[in-house]
Amino acid sequence: MRFDLQIIASFIEENSRILDLGCGRGELLEFLQKEKSIEGYGIEIDEEKVIDAIARGMPVLRGDINEETQDYADNTFDYVILSQTLQQVYNPDKVIKEMLRIGKKGIVSFPCFNHIAIRLQLLITGKAPVTEELPYEWYNTPNIRVITLEDFRVFCAQHKIKILKELAISSHHRAATGKIVKSLPDLFAKYGIFLLSNQFLHS
Repeated sequence: MRFDLQIIASFIEENSRILDLGCGRGELLEFLQKEKSIEGYGIEIDEEKVIDAIARGMPVLRGDINEETQDYADNTFDYVILSQTLQQVYNPDKVIKEMLRIGKKGIVSFPCFNHIAIRLQLLITGKAPVTEELPYEWYNTPNIRVITLEDFRVFCAQHKIKILKELAISSHHRAATGKIVKSLPDLFAKYGIFLLSNQFLHS
């Protein structure tokens, strides 16, 4: 399982009720079900991935995360997960607020546009960077947003969202190994992972 998914799994308590948005083939749900006895559900728009997840025995619904979450009542889940999908959604503020309506906690991860390799590519070549984590050209990328750790921190502050935990990691694309970046994460992190509370900050 991808290193970032291993980190996300470490945030989750046993016997929790989980919703994984953009769950792919259900690898995280399957792991959590086996290792932490969670009750888990997923939503995925890619039909092929949904079929694979269902073949794994995972209860995954094919649909748009913007629409399907509206059917759930407040605090239905202990955790709602959005893993490496934030950069591809049209209304990230709406999605995150909906996550924190239906879940007591939210977990968000994304590839970081602040990594030093990306900065240097842009500085030296003057062209949109291409990396293992963001492996597309500007004209064919599914990623409609570029996000840095500081961008997300500022977003949370502006929307009064409480960050319970933040980890920066470095891992090769889709690799099962990696490391937590403790020194200068805003330069050396390839992915950011945030644990959020649905208890909003007061002014």
